[in-house]
Amino acid sequence: MTSAVADGVPAAAAPAAGRRPHRASGRKALRETLFYLAVAVVALIALFPFFWILRTSLLSDSQVAAGVGGANGIIPSHLSAVAYKNVFTQASFLTPLLNSIIVALATTVVTIVVASVAGYALARLRIRGAGPILAFVLLAGFFPVLAMIGPLFLVLRYLNLLDNIYPLIVVYLVYTLPIATWLLKNFFQQIPSELEDAALVDGATRLQTLRRVVVPVAIPGVFTAAILSFILAWNDFAFAVSFLTSANHFTAPLAITTFGQSQYQTFYNLIDAAVVIISIPIALLVLFAQRRIVAGLTAGSFR
Repeated sequence: MTSAVADGVPAAAAPAAGRRPHRASGRKALRETLFYLAVAVVALIALFPFFWILRTSLLSDSQVAAGVGGANGIIPSHLSAVAYKNVFTQASFLTPLLNSIIVALATTVVTIVVASVAGYALARLRIRGAGPILAFVLLAGFFPVLAMIGPLFLVLRYLNLLDNIYPLIVVYLVYTLPIATWLLKNFFQQIPSELEDAALVDGATRLQTLRRVVVPVAIPGVFTAAILSFILAWNDFAFAVSFLTSANHFTAPLAITTFGQSQYQTFYNLIDAAVVIISIPIALLVLFAQRRIVAGLTAGSFR
């Protein structure tokens, strides 16, 4: 007997067995190729509206009037930054932009202070009914915004606070406070209680312990809550359009609705230039703080 047949195994079976790893690797490569192709298609579909907004913002008024086609294809032959200049010179976009910055930053600060205290109390103190309280906070966060506009409008009118940006700081807590409280409560629960016990033994109060021990350790969660709060306040349109009437009090999202309108034409390049401008702060926040956001959102996922 030769070595072609070893241990009763025919020689023809050896090449077939050797081809199996190659077939498996080929199938794996095909699956990976199809997966990345599908991801690329989904990414292109998701990013196309943003590309189109950026493209339109770089057109001149005459190109917008000409419409899509000819020199104004998917990628126009000539790009212009005149719309960005007109946003600040003709449309006076700087004032609404400053209003949004003031309201969003103030809302973020108030949210973090209140949510830190509330989240710490729910996480550490023995409060009767802490579960139902947290459930009520989350329920308030999912309550329809349009259902709250009517009662809030009556309250602000009674207090003579309509057409004023500063009441929006309190109104926006409807958006920001529930999610920030829930997020910080979960994050505070992951911090070892021994750190707080040591501070309390040294004579610190609960608030001092929160400020000097807990919050510095919980910086990823605090940072995430602050970013989410800023985004929610920055992007609001429903409350702003309901409570503001004067153009010099408009926030940036509300001011965009008054741009680019003429008797015969809508200048979408002006509108899209303003959209790009107000999107830049959010994009920069997410870009430079994505690791902290992920760390804060995944806090408590592993025990």
